[in-house]
Amino acid sequence: MTPITEVEGRRVALSNLEKVLHPATGFTKGELLHYYATTADVLLPHLRDRPVSFLRYPDGPDGQVFFTKNVPPGTPEWVTTAEVPRSEGPARMVLVQDLPSLMWAANLVTEFHTHQWVIQEPAMADRLVFDLDPGAPATVVQACEVALWLRERLAADGIDAYAKTSGSKGLHLLAGIRPTPSDQVSEYAKELAMEAEQAMHRLVLHRMTRSLRPGKVFVDWSQNAARKTTATPYTLRARATPTVSAPVTWEEVEACGDVGQLTFQAGDIAPRVQDYGDVLAPLLDRGRAGRLP
Repeated sequence: MTPITEVEGRRVALSNLEKVLHPATGFTKGELLHYYATTADVLLPHLRDRPVSFLRYPDGPDGQVFFTKNVPPGTPEWVTTAEVPRSEGPARMVLVQDLPSLMWAANLVTEFHTHQWVIQEPAMADRLVFDLDPGAPATVVQACEVALWLRERLAADGIDAYAKTSGSKGLHLLAGIRPTPSDQVSEYAKELAMEAEQAMHRLVLHRMTRSLRPGKVFVDWSQNAARKTTATPYTLRARATPTVSAPVTWEEVEACGDVGQLTFQAGDIAPRVQDYGDVLAPLLDRGRAGRLP
């Protein structure tokens, strides 16, 4: 029988707690749930009001991995959902607004992916994102070089950027902006990606041309499109080990000389939050949002 846990007055079914999800370390579903429960204070503000796409891996990263964008069957009535406009017609998606909803969603075994806009203003982006994706033999070390260039370029336009690991092999750059149509944000991001390619042509690509990828960092600006989502800060990733999309300081980015320096697993996050707080907290302050030129 599935154990029922009460979370802030809501009854949440938490199942298969002993199941190993990340085989390389023996990390279990129970540990995954514990991670989300203890990280909720910093994670929830980045989820709140943003429709969530779930990248589910119920049998671990070696099993079936699949996106769930619509409200899953069996979603409790107390979980907030909202109608989201899509090109093929409106759909209902989940909003993870509180701890019970987070624990219910975590029990599905999922990565959390969110849009750059909030439900109150669909397709009006309040975040700008760059996904810096290194093609081997390039690594996150080279992605850090590109991130530092983009940070300076954004600062020249009065926009403050912040970084997090992708939880895979790259780096994500995020900036808070005043609500702006997503297509305009995409155009601006593309222009900066092209500038980066010009400035660092031996290192940077702004197009996803596979044949050109080896040894270069692809500056993916396309995740600013209204329909697209990016891994939410602090989400676990469906990898062999329980890596996290972890916020990092600019000092860490500047000092990065080895992949291991910017690889963080579930157990690393609580001490980091204790030391640094939420490095991405400024993104939540609308008073600090930049204005696109």
